[in-house]
Amino acid sequence: MSILKDTPDKEFLIRLNEAAATVGTVVFPAGAYVRELMLGRHRSKISLIVAGDTEPFIQHLRESAGASNSDSGDENETPALQYDKHLMRVFAGENITEDTGSAQALASSLNQKDFSINAMAVDIRPDKFGALIDPFQGEADLEKRIIRTTLVPEVAFQKSPLNMLAAVYLAARLHFHIEQATFQAIQDNASLLKAVPRENVTSYFKRLILLKKPSTGLDLMKKSGISQVVFPELDAMTGVEQRNEYLHKDVFYHTLKVLDNISEHTDSFELRMAALMHDIAKPQTKRFVNGIGWTFHGHEELGARMVLRIARRMKLPIASAEYISKLVRLHMRPSQLVGDGVTDSAVRRLITEAEKDINDLMTLCRADITSKNPHKVRKYLNNFDKVESRMKDVEALDRERAFQPAITGNDIMKHLGVPPGPMIGKIKKAITDAIHAGEIPNEKEACFQYFLQIKERFTKENGEN
Repeated sequence: MSILKDTPDKEFLIRLNEAAATVGTVVFPAGAYVRELMLGRHRSKISLIVAGDTEPFIQHLRESAGASNSDSGDENETPALQYDKHLMRVFAGENITEDTGSAQALASSLNQKDFSINAMAVDIRPDKFGALIDPFQGEADLEKRIIRTTLVPEVAFQKSPLNMLAAVYLAARLHFHIEQATFQAIQDNASLLKAVPRENVTSYFKRLILLKKPSTGLDLMKKSGISQVVFPELDAMTGVEQRNEYLHKDVFYHTLKVLDNISEHTDSFELRMAALMHDIAKPQTKRFVNGIGWTFHGHEELGARMVLRIARRMKLPIASAEYISKLVRLHMRPSQLVGDGVTDSAVRRLITEAEKDINDLMTLCRADITSKNPHKVRKYLNNFDKVESRMKDVEALDRERAFQPAITGNDIMKHLGVPPGPMIGKIKKAITDAIHAGEIPNEKEACFQYFLQIKERFTKENGEN
């Protein structure tokens, strides 16, 4: 049975095979490309296993097919080749010839892959076009929806600790579960991630955060012990405690809900990270006050400082760290601006501090509503609507106050030969109203001519007074 029957890449794969045949070799698409084919999806990135030396094949694609080097891939991976809308990585296969392109011959190359579902290849030679090569039962694992290493799990993760994060990411992305022995090996070997370059860990963590529903992967990170190693502040948020009638909810799972909420509205890694870390300091600021219950005073300020420390550890850009820290520091402020007693100055201070990120801050505040009570949700959302409306009113008022017509009070006084007084303000207001009404442009000559048209009315009024 051909797995390439309905692929839009059929002509492309035929050309790849022809290019390989021209230089006397054979090529097999493999890895995640084949996995996605099996799942009925299309993937533009392809791993290619070539029999013997890869250079003649690559050189032929460059010279005859217009392929070019690409630096769009991870710097730690094999250099990529861009060809016909595909990003390809070419690997030399071991013990593969034109006559032995079989499961047995490819097994030694495919077992370098991390998981069985990534250790499949497909034959693209005309007489075997679309035949699946599956030495590690990846097809069966796809059907069972499991993540399983090709090697003994302990050996696999000791060889490449980062694959523990890859397993969590794949399970979350594909909605698969991690096979029991593989999961146990992750729990037993999670500490090995301490030795992995932090940039590589962050790269996988970022992919996980950018999933449609990132909470699944984060929950797996916690249950597998990975988060305790790479992001212990998340684990610290776990736990429910009750004193008398006061219940302290699990901040970790509240945070996951906030993250999922905000992920429905943004693909920004930084904004999602702000949701993930908005309550990061609650464990350190948790206090129980008799008659009041649990309090977390100052968690936003401490959290903002913690963000900067965590961001340095994760090797995040400084600008990203400062943005996330700012949103964490301000995330309680909008809820404090609800009520009739709030002054314009208080609203203005928030607008000034949030600057261009005010809309992101409000998105975070809305995502932070996780109550299961519809009445409460509506109440909180309505409160934020009122805050946003108030901010717009204050901004409009400030723009009005800051607006100045192109003609100045000095210009008017000089022309009329009068000192400062109420009449000058009235004339300027009339000119400003005309500009806002679209009657004249805010240009000095236009404003002056309009002033000449209306000045007699104001001078007469002034004379009568």
